[in-house]
Amino acid sequence: MSEVIGRADTPSSGSLRKTSAGSDLRDVKEILQQLEYNEGRFPHAALEAAIARREQIIPELLLVLEHAERDAQALLERDGYMAHIYSMYLLAQFREVRAYPLLVRFFSLPGEISVDLTGDVVTEDLGRLLASVSCGDATLMEGLTENEQANEWVRGAALGGMVTLVSSGERSREEVVDYFGDLFRGCLVRQPGQVWDSLVACSTVLCPDGVYSDIEKAYEDGLVDPFYISWAEVGDALKLGKQQMLARLRRDPHRRLVTDTIAEMKWWACFDQAYGLKADHDPAPLANVAASSLFERQQPIRRTGSKVGRNEPCPCGSGKKYKKCCGAH
Repeated sequence: MSEVIGRADTPSSGSLRKTSAGSDLRDVKEILQQLEYNEGRFPHAALEAAIARREQIIPELLLVLEHAERDAQALLERDGYMAHIYSMYLLAQFREVRAYPLLVRFFSLPGEISVDLTGDVVTEDLGRLLASVSCGDATLMEGLTENEQANEWVRGAALGGMVTLVSSGERSREEVVDYFGDLFRGCLVRQPGQVWDSLVACSTVLCPDGVYSDIEKAYEDGLVDPFYISWAEVGDALKLGKQQMLARLRRDPHRRLVTDTIAEMKWWACFDQAYGLKADHDPAPLANVAASSLFERQQPIRRTGSKVGRNEPCPCGSGKKYKKCCGAH
């Protein structure tokens, strides 16, 4: 998309344009218009049209990501802007390798800005998105992990992306664990933070055999938060062994490549209208379903007020640390 189209020009999410051939597929410009802002309804038909026009729309989706990285600060002022998020998921579904450096550049933006613009995408799916467009190449994920200017949750997600590559069979466990060993032994600054928590958690998921002593040293040096992952969990994974841990990994739906944008996004909270999900092809709200079980993700929003520290009590009153409660979603 060469330029951002204003909200006032965006047609209703259910409108279709008939082509001269009588087709119900919209042209690429109209599809992009309908995916630009969140209007409170899931744009099912627009996404179906985007997927049907895969080859025509890929260049435009890449431009959306370029724009998001270049003008990230300005996009914070555009309430409900979501074109960049749809682009990430569609390009991941398409396994578009040209999106790989664009995603890494966007999420390499310093501070909180990439998180503010994508919300729960970072903690929920960023690793899977990166793995899906990497075509098995972990190099850029490694660079993102080691980038001390990047957000700590982003760096942790990059580690998770390498685990997804193992789960999908695109990298071997040994390759990834060898790299994790390099991180433990000098490639990461030995300072407590989310990247260390994620490094231990990802090593545990792959079975900590080969880095067990490194993990033990990290706990001794106070680099790992035991509330995030306990020493007992590490030991349990070692006892289970590589084969059982890898079998468990392959069954984990949270460690799979992105293959269906619609299935990934249709339950998001930002499409919830008074706890009744409405898609543009199905106006009837869901009934008798607990909102907490369906709408766990939140609309990407710009933070207001003071930031809650990851180890501080969660403001929701649950008694848990923020990162293990609302900050984990």
